[in-house]
Amino acid sequence: MTRLAAAVLLLAAVVSPAAADDFYAGRQISLYIGSTPGGGYDSYARLLARHWGDHIPGHPTIVPVNMPGAGSNKLAAYMFAAAPKDGTAVAALFPGAILEPLIGDKAVPFDPSKFGYVGSVNTEVFICTVRSDAPIKSFKEAFTTPVSLAASAAGGSSRDFPLMLDNVLGTKFKVVAGYPGSREMMLAVEQGEVNGLCGVGVSSFAEAEPDWFPSGKVIPIAQESLKPDPEMSARHVPLTLDFAKDDEQRQVMSLLYSQEIFGRPYVVPPGVPPERLAVLRQSFMAALRDPATVDDAKRMRLQIDPSSGEDVQALITKVFATPPHIVARLKQAIATLP
Repeated sequence: MTRLAAAVLLLAAVVSPAAADDFYAGRQISLYIGSTPGGGYDSYARLLARHWGDHIPGHPTIVPVNMPGAGSNKLAAYMFAAAPKDGTAVAALFPGAILEPLIGDKAVPFDPSKFGYVGSVNTEVFICTVRSDAPIKSFKEAFTTPVSLAASAAGGSSRDFPLMLDNVLGTKFKVVAGYPGSREMMLAVEQGEVNGLCGVGVSSFAEAEPDWFPSGKVIPIAQESLKPDPEMSARHVPLTLDFAKDDEQRQVMSLLYSQEIFGRPYVVPPGVPPERLAVLRQSFMAALRDPATVDDAKRMRLQIDPSSGEDVQALITKVFATPPHIVARLKQAIATLP
């Protein structure tokens, strides 16, 4: 046998799916969730956990583990530096944490370009909402009348999205940051602690508070996204992009909204063997297309629109190539609360 042939056989053995089959048999995968229990990210991750193991060779047990904090930046830092790098740790991060090193005002101890991207559960549309008794009833009124909004930490869409609208478009949202997750923010709205919230996905409302919009208790006033949601458009809820006054404003807003395309990303730490990442990517898509998963999602009122790990990885690369002056303008817009 020639040296070249031997090298080819060795490489094939290294990336062989059989190696991954043997590895996962009898093992456990920790599926870390960067939010508190009960919110949209938690619900999607637990849905995936129930079905994913059926599609991974060796059928490992998938165990959900909540690790909230700092808009899931805490979890991102753990995955980058401390999580096992053997394919037994996967994280459901906020997309804002992926963008944080690009547009945040503080250094973070992780590099999103070095994560392995398993995929994204769905493409999200974020919206702004207010209670029916709030001082405003439309997005146009937000330019003249202040309203309070519940929000998480920097890097979380509930905080960064309305803050950007204040500093780029000139709305008068009062962002009340510090809530640990969407469940707590929705409770604050329910109890009247705040007037509403922005930067939360349509699917999160459908799962956690399905009666809010039909009952009129809470009113959707704007879609914070690149593309509209059919249900919100049927309600004549406008896109915030339509209020941009020039192309630069649109570019700044579009950069922030790009995270919705990889709305619920799942990652593994740097250094996970490529054959195991390949198995996780393939099984991730298979699990989300499984009729049993789809039926389970419908029961939970969750929308599934998965993106492959390869597509998410390519989008991350594109986003991080945004012109510096657009990045700088967005960073300034979300840097600090008033």
